Amino acid sequence: MENSVFDRMVSRYSPATKVEKKNAIHEVMQEITLAGLYKSGFFNKAAFYGGTCLRIFYGLQRFSEDMDFSLLQADENFKLENYFDAIKTEFQSLGREVVITRKEKKTQTNIESAFLKDNTKIYNLEFSTEKNVKIKIEVDTQPPAGFSTEHKLLMLPFSFMTRCYTLPDLFAGKMHALLFRAWKNRVKGRDWYDFEWYVRNNISLDFRHLRQRTEQINSISEKDFTPDFFKQVLRKKIEKTDINLVKRDVSPFLKNPAEMEIWSAEYFLQLADRINFG
Repeated sequence: MENSVFDRMVSRYSPATKVEKKNAIHEVMQEITLAGLYKSGFFNKAAFYGGTCLRIFYGLQRFSEDMDFSLLQADENFKLENYFDAIKTEFQSLGREVVITRKEKKTQTNIESAFLKDNTKIYNLEFSTEKNVKIKIEVDTQPPAGFSTEHKLLMLPFSFMTRCYTLPDLFAGKMHALLFRAWKNRVKGRDWYDFEWYVRNNISLDFRHLRQRTEQINSISEKDFTPDFFKQVLRKKIEKTDINLVKRDVSPFLKNPAEMEIWSAEYFLQLADRINFG
């Protein structure tokens, strides 16, 4: 019988398939990770952003894998390992054991990375183990300036606040990822799903923060990165992207893949025309 806090957290999603169960467990583990980070004081110096933040706190209807954070102020000496014990302790309080390993850098970057996986075997008739659930955690230690944050409430495994990027700045980060994500032979359909979500919900795009991102990361000056230039680059990106590959990538993360039936290059071009610059 499901009676632990962990099981109750999973049961909120009413998973009907193996994939839905895995997605639900993934998100519960993300929420517990946030709780551990909160107890450690992590959110005094960092904020949550990216698709998982949008999913957990703002109602995005797709599951998400990675957890992305940004320091509030640049700190090249920041060490994510300092927070591993707090995360492990929070899982242990719920009867779970996790393993967290730092991702060793092959080249010098501004990102601190780690992987968290469930090390607790749970046996039942349908799901023999959950050790295939792995979460990538990344912290930008040299973040672009110009973003705003707010505190958002989670009530499980207990009530606590998470510092998050505001929606306009989340939108800016997402559009930067969609335009400049350096994947050679893949598309990340989740970026396109989120793009649609922001436009559908009439979220304004913090263009100032987007320009600061492109200047720092892509060496495009703020002066050159105008709204017209942005629209031009976005339209080119849409026109050259295989939308069928986009659909295929995001489909496993959706409860209702039929909502993508309208997706086409023309559809996304019209979405681009509806972006709200605030």
